[in-house]
Amino acid sequence: MTEEPYRWLEAIGNRREYVRDQLKGGSPVLAGCLADGILLLGVSRGLGKVFEIHDRHAMAGLGHPADLERIRQAAIDAAHLEAFTRAAEDVSLRRLVGFGLSAQLKQNFEQLFTAPVLGEFVFAELGTTPSRDLLVRVHFDGTYSVQMGGARVVAADPDEESTAQAALEQKWRDSLSLAEAAQQLLETWWLLQTQQTAKEPSPSLEERAAGWRTATAGAQIELGWLNRRSSRLVRYEVLDLNQLLPPPSP
Repeated sequence: MTEEPYRWLEAIGNRREYVRDQLKGGSPVLAGCLADGILLLGVSRGLGKVFEIHDRHAMAGLGHPADLERIRQAAIDAAHLEAFTRAAEDVSLRRLVGFGLSAQLKQNFEQLFTAPVLGEFVFAELGTTPSRDLLVRVHFDGTYSVQMGGARVVAADPDEESTAQAALEQKWRDSLSLAEAAQQLLETWWLLQTQQTAKEPSPSLEERAAGWRTATAGAQIELGWLNRRSSRLVRYEVLDLNQLLPPPSP
């Protein structure tokens, strides 16, 4: 009996390694807060990575498509239930994650005879002002962190994510235009994909621009935009990258 806790801890450690191994090579997703809204970005090969959740909420994730859909649906259901029992404007990302999604992910992860969720996520909540924008980074084991404004990187490798996060934070400004913000997120995505986040010296702007354009050829670049200026109740919009960043001249 005295060995049981140690066996459980060992099993949890093995489970964590298994999930990270399954997520290895997954395409990162990113989100950034701007003066006029929140931009979410993902690059996929036909399977969605960026989703609307509720009137002013969205999510992006990497991982197994079935698990991304499961968490997306759980978030939608929780948001709609909250809106029905209270009011649409009372739907809070802190409540959705803190009392719902986090507990569900933790339970899935720690129950050794059930399959863990193979996914990493970022959730966004649009505030009335940029200072009230919220980004929540949610991990497959239910742990999460909350930040007000700024930008957020989600990658399969924790060390690479931390390095890319620090680099992006140094140059991110909420005064960026949509085009500039999309460019910065794509450059960060490319550095992660090519494992150059810690490379010294860092690739030049020209190398980064050429790099992400080459790496995304034939892929779907998803841009979700929570528009603070919109007069609609639902603030989520899907943007076309080609309209933001015209292709370079030949």
